[in-house]
Formats: sequence, structure tokens, C-alpha cells
Amino acid sequence: MPYDDELAERIRSAIAAEPGVTEKKMFGGLGFMVDGHMAIAAASDGGAMLRVDPESSADLLARPGVTPMEMRGRAMTGWLHLDPASVATDESVAAYVATGVAYVRTLPPKGRVADL
Repeated sequence: MPYDDELAERIRSAIAAEPGVTEKKMFGGLGFMVDGHMAIAAASDGGAMLRVDPESSADLLARPGVTPMEMRGRAMTGWLHLDPASVATDESVAAYVATGVAYVRTLPPKGRVADL
């Protein structure tokens, strides 16, 4: 199942003012990258995947609909899954976008290796 186009558009609107944003289709979803780091993605299940500071993820995990992101049965440190209900409003999407962007802004920008 492809990602939710309406959710992707709401994420796009919330992140539009940020410099250095690119979009990349991956894992059946649509990732929103900031300086090469994925901040948030519209997931194939109608929810979202959020990049967070691993040290502060406990507060977010206490919210309804927020769970650790798992890939192949393993929890991914620094990544959370937001169920569709938790990103149902423009306000919730904007808040989660701000959280993801704030964290990836603390990371060094990813550069591209020149073609040899």
C-alpha cells in the first residue's frame, strides 16, 4: 500500500518554510529530508515515521498512538511510529514535523561524495 497522499501534503505544508528540504520515496513511504537527514515520513500504513532525539523519546512514547519504530522485528533507536489517528489534524502534523526538524538540525549536514 502506498503512503497517504493527503498526509504527505499536510507534512509538505508544515515543512515548506524549512531550508534544505527534499523528498524521497522509500520503503513504500515518502520521506522528508532536511540537509540529508530524514525528519519525518508519510508511512505506507497511513501513519508517519518520526526521527527524534533518543534521549527525549520517552515523553513522546507516553502519547496515544506513538510507539517505537520497528524494522524486521527490531526497535529502531531514535525513530517513532505515529499511528494514523495521531497525525489526523494539521496541528498534530505540524507539531511532529517541528519535533523531527528540530532534532535533525542538531546533526551535521550530510554531504554527497563526488563521483570518481
